[in-house]
Amino acid sequence: MNKEQKQFLLSSLFSGIMIGIGCTVYLSCVNKLVGALLFCAGLFFILTNGGTLFTGICGLKTPVKKLAWVFVLNGLGTVIPAIVSWSNVVDGATRLGATAAAVMLGKLGMNPVSWLLNGLMCGVLMYLAAGLTCLLVLFLIGYVLYKGVPNLSWKLVSTSPSYLSGTIGILPDLLNTLYVVMATLLIVLPLGVCAAIYLTEYAANKRLVGIIEYAAETLSGIPSIIYGLVGMLFFCQFLGMKTSLWAGSMTLVIMNLPTIMRTTQESLKTVPQSYREGAFGLGAGKWRVIRTVVMPGCVDGVITGCILAVGRILGETAALLYTAGFAHTLYGLAKGLQNSGATLTVALYVYAKEQGEFDVAFAIASILMVLTLLINLSATLVGRYFKKRRSL
Repeated sequence: MNKEQKQFLLSSLFSGIMIGIGCTVYLSCVNKLVGALLFCAGLFFILTNGGTLFTGICGLKTPVKKLAWVFVLNGLGTVIPAIVSWSNVVDGATRLGATAAAVMLGKLGMNPVSWLLNGLMCGVLMYLAAGLTCLLVLFLIGYVLYKGVPNLSWKLVSTSPSYLSGTIGILPDLLNTLYVVMATLLIVLPLGVCAAIYLTEYAANKRLVGIIEYAAETLSGIPSIIYGLVGMLFFCQFLGMKTSLWAGSMTLVIMNLPTIMRTTQESLKTVPQSYREGAFGLGAGKWRVIRTVVMPGCVDGVITGCILAVGRILGETAALLYTAGFAHTLYGLAKGLQNSGATLTVALYVYAKEQGEFDVAFAIASILMVLTLLINLSATLVGRYFKKRRSL
């Protein structure tokens, strides 16, 4: 065992001990606000001293063996404070132990058994919840891939469905998904980025900015089926687009505009004001400062928002059922946007609910799962790349 491995094991045990102390102190305090503050202080101590917590490293990239060691050592460390507290209360070996016992048993009205059990249960339940959450995510991903990957074939992804020949294919659905993503991003990116630049750099009325930000956050919480109804009434009927991929794309533009705008806004706010002041001092104009100083400093946030918007577009079903339809006809880009078509998520619903083809539905689900994982991974990598580039 080398020095790094020993340091890793000790930091895991140390973090568990600090969590156990924090839980014990919190449960011992009559005033829970004071207990919560002391527990937060324990967490801060862990973060500032390089501790290793199971909840901080759990993920797909962390080896299972490493996760297991951290889980065990964190749990063991959580138990140690309870055992130490129990020995101090029972034995009264030191004055500190006697004082702690008097506080626990007299002022706090807790017996040693309750002290021990509360400390143990708090630590065990916390790590049990973290472990169950990770297991649930892994189970969902594994189950979908287990049921879907065996049903994937080149014929399935490269052909169109035909009721005459009895074949099933998802090529039109794949292309329709690509068309919707391209059309939505082509409109929502300029709108969202320009709106964020105006609100952050140009708008002088802070009250108006606050109202717009509140409206954007409200739009983010509206159920997608409401967007579908509004899109059907406005785009399909009032504007005469009928049921088409173009109407579905416009509906998704409204849905994703708050996401792009808010992520870009927060990224613009991270650029130090001194950068702007330095550029102004050199004689640069407002737009030149934004274009050459501010935007390069927050491009990672813009790209991250774009990738997250793509993930939401891929996963949207309810709004597209009302606006884009669920036809499986193969078209080109221009003609495809003008006609009804099903994306992958809509096709999954149709095959599972309407036709009972659960094998095909699981195959589509596995494709969407892989795409979602790749999108999240790319968002993480892009963010790290631009953060590293900006720090150079």
